[in-house]
Amino acid sequence: MTRTITPRLRPLVLLLLAVTAVLFAGAAPASAHAALTGSDPAQGVVVDKAPTQVSLTFSEQVAMGDDSVRVLDPKGKPVQQGKPDNVSGTTYAVQLKDGLAKGTYTVTYQVVSADSHPVAGAYTFSIGAPSQTVVSGTATVGGGAVGTLYAVGRYASYAGYIVLVGGAAFVLACWRRGAGVRALQRLVVGGWVTLTGATLWLLLLRGSYTTSGKLGDVFDLALLGQVLQTKAGAALVSRLLLLAAAALFVAVLFGAYARGDEDPENPEDAAAEESGVGEEATAEEGEEKRDLGFGLALGGLLVAAGLAASWAMAEHASTGLQPGIAIPVDIVHLLAVAAWLGGLTALLVALYRAPADTPVEPSAVRRFSRLAFGSVLALVATGVYQSWRQLGSWSAFTETRYGQLLLVKIGLVAVMVALAGISRRWTGRLTEYPAAEAEGEPSEAEDEASVPATATAAVAVQTKESAEGTASSATGSTERAAQLARQRSAVEDARRKRLRDADPNRSGLRRSVLTEAAVAVVLLAVTTALTQTEPGRTEQEAKAAGASVSSSSDSDTSGALTLDMAFDTGGTNGKGLVRIDLDPARVGGNEMHVYVQRPDGRPYDVPEVKVALTQEAQKIGPLSVKTEHITNGHWAATGVQIPVAGDWKVAVTVRTSDIDQATVSKNAQIG
Repeated sequence: MTRTITPRLRPLVLLLLAVTAVLFAGAAPASAHAALTGSDPAQGVVVDKAPTQVSLTFSEQVAMGDDSVRVLDPKGKPVQQGKPDNVSGTTYAVQLKDGLAKGTYTVTYQVVSADSHPVAGAYTFSIGAPSQTVVSGTATVGGGAVGTLYAVGRYASYAGYIVLVGGAAFVLACWRRGAGVRALQRLVVGGWVTLTGATLWLLLLRGSYTTSGKLGDVFDLALLGQVLQTKAGAALVSRLLLLAAAALFVAVLFGAYARGDEDPENPEDAAAEESGVGEEATAEEGEEKRDLGFGLALGGLLVAAGLAASWAMAEHASTGLQPGIAIPVDIVHLLAVAAWLGGLTALLVALYRAPADTPVEPSAVRRFSRLAFGSVLALVATGVYQSWRQLGSWSAFTETRYGQLLLVKIGLVAVMVALAGISRRWTGRLTEYPAAEAEGEPSEAEDEASVPATATAAVAVQTKESAEGTASSATGSTERAAQLARQRSAVEDARRKRLRDADPNRSGLRRSVLTEAAVAVVLLAVTTALTQTEPGRTEQEAKAAGASVSSSSDSDTSGALTLDMAFDTGGTNGKGLVRIDLDPARVGGNEMHVYVQRPDGRPYDVPEVKVALTQEAQKIGPLSVKTEHITNGHWAATGVQIPVAGDWKVAVTVRTSDIDQATVSKNAQIG
């Protein structure tokens, strides 16, 4: 639940939007997931002499194991020797065996980036001439059954943290009487158990998740030992230690703090108050409870921030641009999420499961509304910074998976804020019109009149039995009296529950909060997916690097090929020029760039470009070339295989609208 935007807040919102535009307009380079930016030998190159080593250059420093880089011959046998070495900066090399035969070799790599996410890939190069290879040429990591289980563990860990921190915050900041409500106690303890279990589960899965991906390696102690020496492993262990402190916090919150509330119906307390005895002691106890509440709030905030830091210091925020700012911003972001979504979950449980004699007061709902409003403001401020840092440009919102998921997250948050406005209206009505006895419901006096009628008869029977019976019958009468008291209490609780549930304002608030919670479940799933997705900034940098990478050994090749072809699709703005650059334009792997220009030379970002290669003399093709959009009017493809030398027809299809397209072609000698 949140507040709607008031006129006083509109300047703040406008300022926030302006800052957002400035941030995205002046974005500087940064990285999160590592990306391969160079290699030697390069992708698809054909070298005359067997190299002595293979070197890989990444966008950031990475963690490597003994088998992180493998070089496989055409038959799939490894030809590397020794461990990969960090030769300089972000460049890593592995030595090769002597006497390598001619053919196509496959390089596979599997590393862990600085933000603790596994990264894998593969490419090929050839010695002498390309050949057939049994290697698939692909490498994946973080998928399969282990990847799925790891993703589930991450979701559970976030959910446990949100419920643990948000539930405790709701009790301390909004509804202190909730410390004695069994349903809230179970909720917070359940959050602690879930987070602890998920952390242990992630610690076991981590080794297999970043290496083999096999379920059988989950309990490999050697892999577990390696994980404990990594940044991610240290973060998980520190989280477990902080959870031990959180267990003590929960025990005090639902123990000494919950018992601090005196029972107003306790006869002994009432007698003490009437006689004036113990007033000083009561004041001291109240002061002690306030001190205990302050200590719990301060200690709980420190533990919650520490738990949030176990994510921030091991993932996206810990690397790339401005980590010194990004880490505390990420901590505040997680705390705000927990206070909002976790508090919302606690409110939902309180509305549905709180005992009839301990209903949620309207004042508690109002306090949570203020807490949620502040949390949403913190989420917006920190979210804007994180979006700029991870995307870097407006185009990344639509051109990268991270940006697309972020748009979905923003939409879900907007839906929750809209639902929160509805909840706030129900809260206002609940405050103005507190629940009263529903029409037709028996009043407390009527209930008490009906129940004692039975009680009188029962007591009369008990009196007669006690007068005629023995000591054993007197004991039985006492038990029946106790049973009667319990029945009267149950009747009273049922009456209170009927009155509470009959309030249409409270029922409306329940439905609204329940809908918010349902959207929050989906929002948490999208957030979990975001934490495992390569940031848009890094993805775009990797595409640009892959399109511009060329090997220094290209100097001994036959040179690049450039073809210019004019086109006219016949429609509006249908004329232009398409340029094909093929490098090194020889048998084997090649790099292709496609540029589309308007007649005045400006880049022309047409809806679609297709390229096909045909060797008509040997009846080869057409071979489709899959290109990726790099920037305005620019497409590129790597690893374009030319199987044989000869006169090749290069055909380009340009589509300028839904119905206007044209195909142009030229022949060129390749190889």
